[in-house]
Amino acid sequence: MACIGSSRLCARVERLCQFGHFAQLRRKVSTTTCVKSRPVIPARTDGALLQHCQNKTNTRDSRIGLARATSTMQTQMPGSLPDYQIDPYRLVEDDLKDIFDDIQVELINSTAEKKLQPISTYYFDGQGKAVRPMFTVLMARAINYHNGRNVLLHSQRQIAMIAEMIHSASLLHDDVIDQSDFRRGKPSVNVVWSQKEVAMAGNYILSVACIMLSKIKNNDVTITVSQVVADLVQGEFMQLGSKETENERFAHYLTKTYRKTASLIANCLKAVAILSQVDDHTIEMAFQYGRNVGLAFQLVDDLLDFVASSTAMGKPTAADLRLGLATAPVLFACERYPELNAMIMRRFQEPGDVEKAFELVHKSNGLEQTRFLAKKHCVEANKIAQSLTKSPYQKALILMADLVINRMK
Repeated sequence: MACIGSSRLCARVERLCQFGHFAQLRRKVSTTTCVKSRPVIPARTDGALLQHCQNKTNTRDSRIGLARATSTMQTQMPGSLPDYQIDPYRLVEDDLKDIFDDIQVELINSTAEKKLQPISTYYFDGQGKAVRPMFTVLMARAINYHNGRNVLLHSQRQIAMIAEMIHSASLLHDDVIDQSDFRRGKPSVNVVWSQKEVAMAGNYILSVACIMLSKIKNNDVTITVSQVVADLVQGEFMQLGSKETENERFAHYLTKTYRKTASLIANCLKAVAILSQVDDHTIEMAFQYGRNVGLAFQLVDDLLDFVASSTAMGKPTAADLRLGLATAPVLFACERYPELNAMIMRRFQEPGDVEKAFELVHKSNGLEQTRFLAKKHCVEANKIAQSLTKSPYQKALILMADLVINRMK
């Protein structure tokens, strides 16, 4: 890719980042608020899982504990909204506090196959960041408030659960494809069980998510969320190949990034907007906010693969290079070091390629350009969020975009 200035880069990337999606027709949906009713887990389940799911004392992630201690924001609404310090984690804590347990219940109750239960619930241990459910609930509540309601619909919370289930199913498949050894600070699922068992468990999680989706009984929502799975598969296929020319390569990378990461956030946010029965313009805003923060999230993830420690990331760093993948920092580094092009085409397979590419990325301005592009998407997301009615949830969406840029893991 020829060296280009920031303004020209923005213009090119904007053109590359536009994706079509299904136009939605509004449907009548239930306005039942979210009332938690946790089913009893049958006695057939694995003892350890049974004890975990029945334990109502939910272990809090350290981030949630910090949020609880420092937040000054109260969520009683509607009414006047003083300019309090907003804490996104505190705002959605009650909505999401049992989400991992609830997902485990769904997965355990949907099968009598003993061995399938621990594999499918392995990554629902409460150690994940729950970024996708958090964005989903924040957008649902922000749009509900925008539409004159201060409730979270039960169906909207189900979308948050489905988002995390689709994400975790993709992690199982990724671990098999990439032969990962380490994730979230513990052995990857494919290290503990066989690859065939893990692949089937990933399929099982998706099937349970589809059943939950069908129970929402909204055709537009079903079409929207189903698109995520199609995008994930297509994105994985795109990752298997490379493009010859530099311009094609960057367009290929952005499309793959949308399909593998941003589509899930964008379409789940679109789904909760549909359930809120708002107009098509507001539904589109929800989608575009999700698309932009999703792209930014993956760009930062690609950057952290070069700068963060393995301990902070919970998985090995420089992993993409070892998998033969050229992410944004490498593609930008090609501007200064064209010798990277040959390494990209051979997928960093020759001895010393990974180490040399890692060095050249750090010597170039590839990391700075990647952060610049991520920040640009977050700025676009902020503009969209600012057009919603002011509320703590709307402000939290703005703050979350900033947190995406500044995260360290």
